Amino acid sequence: MNHVIKKILTTGFLLSVSASLVACGSGSDNSSTGSGNGGEQTPAGDLPAKIQDAIDGPLSGLTQNVRDTLTYMYSEEGLAHDIYLNIYSLQPVKQLENIAKKSEVKHIDAVNQLARKYDLNMTQYPDTDIPYSIEGIGNGTYPVAQVQYLYNILYDKGIQSQKDALGVGCMVEVVDITDLDDYIKTAQASNASDVLTVFEFLRDGSYNHYWAFDKGLKNMGITEGCCSVPDALGYHFCHPEYPQNDQKND
Repeated sequence: MNHVIKKILTTGFLLSVSASLVACGSGSDNSSTGSGNGGEQTPAGDLPAKIQDAIDGPLSGLTQNVRDTLTYMYSEEGLAHDIYLNIYSLQPVKQLENIAKKSEVKHIDAVNQLARKYDLNMTQYPDTDIPYSIEGIGNGTYPVAQVQYLYNILYDKGIQSQKDALGVGCMVEVVDITDLDDYIKTAQASNASDVLTVFEFLRDGSYNHYWAFDKGLKNMGITEGCCSVPDALGYHFCHPEYPQNDQKND
């Protein structure tokens, strides 16, 4: 898919989510980026051997399309990490802290290592083919405007209640999976096997996180779990078809 078209489609999806939340009324001016994490980075644990081997393996011939997907996913994974910890500081839902500190740091590290491998710059999206540098993740700021806007909206929603915090978790993981489904196809089409392996790793993690948030809502007596999260202009967060597995801290 042409990258410009893909960006438009992705933007449309994120804006649909945002419009729905505004319609629900979070009572916020969307100006807060949260301060619970204070920019502190949680050290990442070791990546699974399969993922590390792929990252350390031969270079793929990355198209600009694939380079841009790496930049985009770095920001999205940064959003998940930051928003979960920042909401957790006000709504102490254990799933938020566990997923941020045990999984999202690994996801960020995996994409970060790919950026170093290909000498990408992930702070000037979409100009990803100038020499590598990176900063900003950890304090609620991102180079991708759509991701920044989504962070602000979802943060304001998630701090309202523990139910809202878990609902935001459902939303973040569905956004991740939706984008990764597309980006995995892009990596396959480009024969970028290392990027493909990392993106599949990220998606497997998002599947697990979705079900963790779903279970959290059900434990609160919300029998529909993530399926109770309001529709976003026709897009829903109810995905019983997502696979479930026993992977931990992915």
